[in-house]
Amino acid sequence: MKKNTNLTKIFDKYKGFWVTLDDSLKKVISYNKNAQKAYKEALEKGYKKPTLFKVPQENIPHFGFV
Repeated sequence: MKKNTNLTKIFDKYKGFWVTLDDSLKKVISYNKNAQKAYKEALEKGYKKPTLFKVPQENIPHFGFV
């Protein structure tokens, strides 16, 4: 079973940016206001399948289940 990943520090530091993360989801590879630029930079750094997501302007509490 996968454990949840705490992204609080990423939310605080990269509000409004597109962020790419490594496979562990703990290391920020790149960030940019433009998603394509952030993803391209991660690929150029040698990451084959970085995780890309948009950090919202506000960290609103939420939960989900599968």
